[in-house]
Amino acid sequence: MDATDIMLYVSYALVGLGAVVSILLPLIKSLDDPKSLLKTGLGVVAILVLFFICYSISTNEVLPKFESEPFNLTPQMSQVVGGCLITTYVLTLVAVVGIVITELNKAIK
Repeated sequence: MDATDIMLYVSYALVGLGAVVSILLPLIKSLDDPKSLLKTGLGVVAILVLFFICYSISTNEVLPKFESEPFNLTPQMSQVVGGCLITTYVLTLVAVVGIVITELNKAIK
């Protein structure tokens, strides 16, 4: 094991620590104001509903070359991946449209 491997493991640990801290600290802070938890919960529910819709419209088609090693992709896994991709596309489009509307609104004012 050389220095590169050690640094990769350290970076993985730091990314994991950052993810845990970025989730836990706002939750601890929001315990002072329970209404903010409601807003967060509604956001999570909205994203889950969006994912369910995108999952429902994605196909479960698997090409023969992905059914064998090293992928071993099943139709269920293919549909989940398709749902994640479509959800990402929709959220990206919403973010871009939101940025454009915000900038146009600022330019008008």
